[in-house]
Amino acid sequence: MAAQQRQAAQAERAAMAQQLADAFLRILNLHRVDFPAAQRPVAPEPGPPDRAAIYRHYEQQTLAGTGLFKRAERSAAKQQAAMWADAEATRQWAVLKNQQAQWQQALDQQWRALLSNDPSTVLQALAVAFEDNEAASAAVGVAGDEVSLVVVVPTASRAIPEQMPGRTAAGNLSLRKITQSDRADFFKQFVCGQILVTVREAFAVAPGIQRARVIVLRNDGRDPYGRPTMPCLAAVSVTRRALDGVRWHEADAIDILNAAAHEKLMNQKGRSKDLSPLDLSSEPEITALIDAVDLDDLSTDASN
Repeated sequence: MAAQQRQAAQAERAAMAQQLADAFLRILNLHRVDFPAAQRPVAPEPGPPDRAAIYRHYEQQTLAGTGLFKRAERSAAKQQAAMWADAEATRQWAVLKNQQAQWQQALDQQWRALLSNDPSTVLQALAVAFEDNEAASAAVGVAGDEVSLVVVVPTASRAIPEQMPGRTAAGNLSLRKITQSDRADFFKQFVCGQILVTVREAFAVAPGIQRARVIVLRNDGRDPYGRPTMPCLAAVSVTRRALDGVRWHEADAIDILNAAAHEKLMNQKGRSKDLSPLDLSSEPEITALIDAVDLDDLSTDASN
C-alpha cells in the first residue's frame, strides 16, 4: 500500500510538472502565433434553383382537371409545365446572380475601405478579430496608416505560475517555488508576447496599416469606489516593415521587441527588474489615449 501511495504521489507530481511546463512554454510561445493575411472577400456562388421542384409545381397546375387517359392533353400539359419551369428557373437564377453581384459590390466597397484605412472599417475589423484574444485588446484609433491599440494584462501573480518544474541533484522530479527574478523575467516575456501577438494580428487583419502604437495596461482590480485600476506598464511603437524577416520560432519576445520597436517605454525596478508602472506626467499623448478607452469594458473582458 505504501508503494502504491508513493507511485500515486509521483504520478500526481509528474502531471503537475507537465502542466507547469506547458504553462511556461505557452508564455514563451505567445508571439509565435501566425495569422493569415486578410484577402479580398468573395461572395459565394449561389446554389442553382431546384428545377425539379419548380417543374412539379407547374405540372400539378397544368394537369389539374385533365383525365388520366387523355394522353395527348397530358403530354401537352407536361410540355407546357416544362417550358414554364425552364423560364422560372432562369428567372430565379438571374435574381440569385444579381443578389451575388450586389453582395460582391458591398464586399468590394468594404475591402477598399479597409485597404485605405478608413477608421471605422479598420476599428470594426479589429474589434471582431480581438474578441477571442487571451488578453483583452482594443483598437482605439486610426490616424493615416497608424493604429492605436490597448492591451490589458493581468498582474504577474495571476499570469505566472507559483511553481516551476525541475530536477533534484539525484535526477528526481521536483517542484520548486518560482523565484522573484524568474517571475519577473517570465512576466516580461508574457507582456512582450502579448504586445507582439496583438500587433501581428492587427497587421494581418488590416493590410493598409503600417504602424501600431500599443499601450499595455495592468489590471489591478478596482479601487474602493469600484473604478478599474489600470496602471500603464509599457508603450511601444512598431512598424510592419520592422517585423519583416523576424525569426519568430527562434527569437524570444523580448529580443524581438527590443530590435523591432521604433519607440519603447518600459520601467524596470529593483534587483529582479520587475516591470513597474510608467510615470505619465510628461506623456500627454499616452494619457489621452488611455482616457479614450472604456476601462470598464476592458476590465470586464480581462476578468472573463
